[in-house]
Amino acid sequence: MNSLLGPLASAPPRQLLAQGLNFALVLSTAFMLWKLLSVLTDSPSPIVVVLSGSMEPAFQRGDLLFLWNRWKDTKVGEIVVYNVKGKDIPIVHRVVRRFGGGLKPLQLLTKGDNNAADDTELYAVGQAYLNRVQDVIGSVVGYVPFVGYVTILLSEYPWLKTVLLGIMGLTVIFQRE
Repeated sequence: MNSLLGPLASAPPRQLLAQGLNFALVLSTAFMLWKLLSVLTDSPSPIVVVLSGSMEPAFQRGDLLFLWNRWKDTKVGEIVVYNVKGKDIPIVHRVVRRFGGGLKPLQLLTKGDNNAADDTELYAVGQAYLNRVQDVIGSVVGYVPFVGYVTILLSEYPWLKTVLLGIMGLTVIFQRE
C-alpha cells in the first residue's frame, strides 16, 4: 500500500492543494454548464437519456435527447419529456391529443410509439392528462444515438460507478504537471 501512496505521500502540500483545486474546478465547471443549459432551455433537465424501448423506432434505448422548453404551445405529434408526480424518472413520449390552450391550461395526452395504449396508466393517481406547464420538462429538439448508454450502465451496475469514480480520483491525485 505504501508503494501505491508513495507519490502522494512525497508530494509537496502545494501540489496536493493544486490538484484538489483542479478537481474542484472540473466539477464546478460541469455544474455551471448544466445550470447555464437549464436557464437557456428553460428546462430543469435540458439533456435526458432514453431508458426504455417505448419510443422505438423513433428513439432507441441509450439515445441522448436535447430538450427545449421555451415553446409553450405543444402540438399533436410532438415528442415531449415529462415527469409524473411522485416519480423521479422522466418519460419520453409523443403527444397524441391536446385539450385547452389559450385562456384554458393546455392539457396533453401522450403515448409511446411502441406502446399499445396511451399513458393514462403512467400518470399520477386521478390525473387524466398532463398539464403542459407543470408536468412537461421540454420538447425534444435533437438527439445523439446511443451516447447515453453509459448512464444506463451506471444505473444498472452501481459498482461500475464506484470503479469509475475511483479511477477518476486516482487520475487527479497522481497527475503530474
